[in-house]
Amino acid sequence: MMRPDVFHQKIRKALANPALQAALDYNSAKRKDASGEAFASLPDPDTHRQKARGIREQVVANLEQYLEQFVCNVQANGIVVHRAADGAEAVQIVLEIARQHSAKLIAKAKTMVSEEIELNHAVEAAGIKVVETDLGEFIVQLRGERPGHILTPAVHLRRGEVAQTFVEKLGIAYTEDVEELTQVARRTLRQVFLNADIGISGVNFGVVETGTLCVLTNEGNGRMCTTVPPVHVALMGIERMLPTMDDLAALLRVLPRASTGQKLTVYTSLLHGPRRAEDPDGPGERHLVLVDNGRRRLGQGPLSEALLCVRCGACLNACPIFREIGGHAYVGAHGQASVYSGPIGSVISPVFFGSQEFANLARASTLCGACREACPVGIDLPGMLLKVRAGQAETALPGKPARVPAVLAWILRIYSRVAAAGGSFRLAQWLMGLGGALVGRKGWIRLPAFTGWGYAKDFPQPARRTFTQRFKARQPKELPSQQEIATLAAARPESSDEERSLAMTAQSGEVGAPDLLERMEQEVTELGGVFVRCQADTLAEKIAERIQLLGGGKVWTWEAAGFPPGLLEALQSRGVELTQAGDASIMIGLTGALAAAAETGSLALPGGPGQPLLASLLPENHLAVLRRSQIHLTLEEVLRLPELRQAAAAALVSGPSRTGDIELTLTVGVHGPKRIVIFCVEDL
Repeated sequence: MMRPDVFHQKIRKALANPALQAALDYNSAKRKDASGEAFASLPDPDTHRQKARGIREQVVANLEQYLEQFVCNVQANGIVVHRAADGAEAVQIVLEIARQHSAKLIAKAKTMVSEEIELNHAVEAAGIKVVETDLGEFIVQLRGERPGHILTPAVHLRRGEVAQTFVEKLGIAYTEDVEELTQVARRTLRQVFLNADIGISGVNFGVVETGTLCVLTNEGNGRMCTTVPPVHVALMGIERMLPTMDDLAALLRVLPRASTGQKLTVYTSLLHGPRRAEDPDGPGERHLVLVDNGRRRLGQGPLSEALLCVRCGACLNACPIFREIGGHAYVGAHGQASVYSGPIGSVISPVFFGSQEFANLARASTLCGACREACPVGIDLPGMLLKVRAGQAETALPGKPARVPAVLAWILRIYSRVAAAGGSFRLAQWLMGLGGALVGRKGWIRLPAFTGWGYAKDFPQPARRTFTQRFKARQPKELPSQQEIATLAAARPESSDEERSLAMTAQSGEVGAPDLLERMEQEVTELGGVFVRCQADTLAEKIAERIQLLGGGKVWTWEAAGFPPGLLEALQSRGVELTQAGDASIMIGLTGALAAAAETGSLALPGGPGQPLLASLLPENHLAVLRRSQIHLTLEEVLRLPELRQAAAAALVSGPSRTGDIELTLTVGVHGPKRIVIFCVEDL
């Protein structure tokens, strides 16, 4: 048995690691700035957060009802549904699917549920090779480590450490060039996608009304794992449901902003079923494994609000403790590593994996409230951390607070008696304030380590004046006028972004709807894409010119029905070689589009007859033809389109594939295209 102070040992080790400290500081600053800028692009961020929270609360309050309806609709779509009461049962379900298909190789996208149930160890013990395909997960798998962050698994590593790992494990020449390291991973993992017998992914959201599985990814590996292998297995926590597609749009508006600072992730996959007879690609089987593993128990206790979590990682980035010690320092009382770290991990780990081992994590918090402010659904994490400290992590067990040092318990008893008497408390306030004034800014009282408050934590310096004194001294603030109130109200999102935009336009004195074409071009350009405006009679010429600039060669294309009439014939007359039977060696893919969402610069690409999804994913260059009339303002409008819901699989594409897994250095062209060029043509 390890020493009982192993958690503190991990903390000391993390604090003494300068490379880790630099990596965590950089991650925190970058994520915080990006998220703040992304939320600032919404006229009223708090309203969107409240809406997202209300949707998640509705699901958690009616979990069983929604779950039965969701299962019914998923099965009606042709997906095989399995239910797992715990991690062991979930692992056995996956192993049985693998045995049925004599699987030798599994390509796996990032999924925290698989970490939670320790799937990789069980699969490898069964003699099956499993490869993590997310760049960060791939790196830590090569190193034999656990992810250091829910969102950015390799956040704890510097580029030199990644380079050395690739030298030792992949046999390349040493380089610290992040783009080159990323391309090494692309080349290595490409064959894994093509040869895998099974693809495994998580599920960000399950939409009840349509039985849709929504998978978000920036690199393209999620789309690869759910499209290329003949069998796809999705792992989903039972709480990750949303009632409608409109609700999905609402959550997509806040989740990427909170996690990566994007308006929308590069790839939003909407999976409705397995490949149909007429579809050119997609898995012949889809399986959904619904995992409980403590979630129902969590929902029935005082920590049920934790089920609202959308696993964005924002609370980790905001937490001053996580920013100093990182994810690997979160271990149980006897050294067992916690799958989930940071504030949310400190709340759910005691319920999922046992309070006797993990209740200690709740003390790794300042209760400053930064996590609650960062959370896109406003979870009261500080309040729940206090409940865990009070022994309320498991309702099946009697509440038993963690052991408190005798000296600290004596101090707390005195404090509680003083605080209960008004006169005594005011006197204590005055004395503490006097002490604070005498000490000034030179420091206060440093608490000793035995209190459990840390090794370098100062007791907060008392205020020189009480709150009541400061409040009375404040000058009354001038209230806004009725006209100002009306102006603010007009800009609030009442029903949809389109109504909000119209209200804002009317308020500014302008007339008419927003210019969707201008907005679409702006968003695509900001994402790193190219937006080309053209007339119908110049479309073929402009596409042929772009193909020539990209080096020419064979072009993997949709069939003619997916384009304006005569386009493919016009391209062939210009010497462009087209094929509908594409493969991984082709460098250019040409697709049409069902629609576009101007607010995020996203293309909607449904699969189906003559419309291979891989044409927009496997080639390094993606060219897309979009009619101007297909541009909509909001995600809601696009997600309501029947063609998108009826396809076995579809994708929203927002720019070229990208990653920031190595020192948060933005690198494009990971597993999906390096370039995306949209040709927007005026309708005939």
